Amino acid sequence: MAAHASSRDAASRASDRPGDASPFALGLLLRRAHWRAAGVMSEALRPLGIELRHFAVLIVLVDRGPTVQRDLAAETGTDKAGIMRVVDDLERRNLAVRRPVPGDRRARAVEITPEGLELFDAAHVAAEPLAEGLVADLGPDGSEQLMRLLTSLAHPGSREA
Repeated sequence: MAAHASSRDAASRASDRPGDASPFALGLLLRRAHWRAAGVMSEALRPLGIELRHFAVLIVLVDRGPTVQRDLAAETGTDKAGIMRVVDDLERRNLAVRRPVPGDRRARAVEITPEGLELFDAAHVAAEPLAEGLVADLGPDGSEQLMRLLTSLAHPGSREA
């Protein structure tokens, strides 16, 4: 294997720089784009007193309604302890509440409160100009094209793509 690796053209090795032609280039670009977008969206949320991890839970609650914690963890890519901390934070701020699930003494469904919905809507208003700035260099149709491509990649076979 060492001989094969040493004969590999240096241009095909991952560099994480513009023009990287390695098989890892797409993943590296997506990671950098995520970092940039997450930083911009974090700026929008900071004045509202929440972080992206909190907002990710609010998105699920607005989209799905009351959701059991284990499903919130799966939907947000968070472990059991992490989702408990996030929901604890949201409850302290009166943005969400836990309610018993009928028929399951141990399960709790998390539900967004009216205050949580108000903050959710305020976050969208705050994020709008920052999101526009994030994609400004893509040109007039670039943002829509990027959304279509990313949707196809993230949700293969989706009708939205």
